[in-house]
Amino acid sequence: MTTLPSSADHRSAASRLRARNILLTVVTYLIALAFLFPLLWMILAAFKTEAQAFATPPVFFFTPIWENFQRALPSYFPALKNSLVAAIGSTLLAFVLGLPAAFALAVYPTRRAQGVLTWMLSTKFMPAVGVIVPLFLLFRNLHLLDTLPGLILMYTTMNLPLVVWMMHSYMSEIPFAIYEAAKVDGASVGQEFFRIALPLSMPGISATALLALIFAWNEVFFAINLTNSHAAPLSVFIGSFKTSEGLFWAQLSAAATLTVLPVLIFGWIAQRQLVRGLSFGAVK
Repeated sequence: MTTLPSSADHRSAASRLRARNILLTVVTYLIALAFLFPLLWMILAAFKTEAQAFATPPVFFFTPIWENFQRALPSYFPALKNSLVAAIGSTLLAFVLGLPAAFALAVYPTRRAQGVLTWMLSTKFMPAVGVIVPLFLLFRNLHLLDTLPGLILMYTTMNLPLVVWMMHSYMSEIPFAIYEAAKVDGASVGQEFFRIALPLSMPGISATALLALIFAWNEVFFAINLTNSHAAPLSVFIGSFKTSEGLFWAQLSAAATLTVLPVLIFGWIAQRQLVRGLSFGAVK
């Protein structure tokens, strides 16, 4: 004879489930705090004096000051303009070149399609320090050193494999029957691209564009070696606070806070679109 669970058993199971949920919540917040702690510490240091920023043990209670931001702002806006132009320009150019390539490799693949994708991905494996000398000489001969077109070109080559790989994954998931139906109706290859592939891949385009913008915004190595003053982005602007006189930690923290602020705001606004795009299938 089968006995039904008693109300006490139900209460015990509910209590264990509630305890497990609370434990998971606490662990989640601790992990999030561990990841956010360096950012929070940087923001706190931005409101300290240089002595307080270098103090040991750390100073947790202090009177916030704004002088660090006032000193950083005059040089911040030119660097912000350069970063915006370089990041947005390189992302747009990478999509102009990468979307047709991803469409061709996904919808009209040849026997060499996988080899082309692998070759493009292999360019991301190459250490940047191994190619900086020939790149520097090439940019010098083409008069692209310390120019925004040169920085846009550099970031485009950096983000192009990302765009092709991710958009190839999105476009490969579009049912081929849709293209066949379009061909029956007399659609050309261009119409298939503009009227079918692009509209159905908008979540992937949004997610890929956000990642490409972040990668270009955060890039440091090529920016430091290929720019100086006229086209220096925010990553070079942050490095200017380490001088022969020493490291101005509080001012550097203020500059870094101003640098990450646009990305944090944009990422917060676009987080739903980013999650939707990534879960669509680009990172299987």
